[in-house]
Amino acid sequence: MPFLMVSPLPSPSTSPAENGIVLAFDFGLKRIGVAVGETLLRRANALVAIEAESNDARFAAIERLIAEWQPVRLVVGLPLSLDGAEHKMTARCRRFANQLRGRFGLPVTLTDERLTSAAADAELREAGLDWKARKGRVDAVAAQHILQDYFDAVA
Repeated sequence: MPFLMVSPLPSPSTSPAENGIVLAFDFGLKRIGVAVGETLLRRANALVAIEAESNDARFAAIERLIAEWQPVRLVVGLPLSLDGAEHKMTARCRRFANQLRGRFGLPVTLTDERLTSAAADAELREAGLDWKARKGRVDAVAAQHILQDYFDAVA
């Protein structure tokens, strides 16, 4: 999956200046998948899917993760149509990224997330998980793909 800078942030062609933990988010209306990785190792790992209906509960869960992991950067997957066009969820993800930046004062990078959920679902299916088991994990694994794409692009 190609890396796509979609906000006025540092160029993806250079490595991030900071070393440390990065948290990535696969934003959804029902769940937010979260992955974690370290800039020196450049390996992403699925962490958790946040299932909370209210924004307050979602951001409280994110705040706990940020307090626990102390990330130096946040990465948010930006949903685009297969042709690269923006749609309704694109605007919601941009708003989510802006809220993260405003609430936590951390740099936030938006990156193309096209087909990461499909790839995550296929990966879990190949691992032998039925839909019920995949449903609770697919968002975190999609966030893992988003973060790994980010690491691969800034290498």
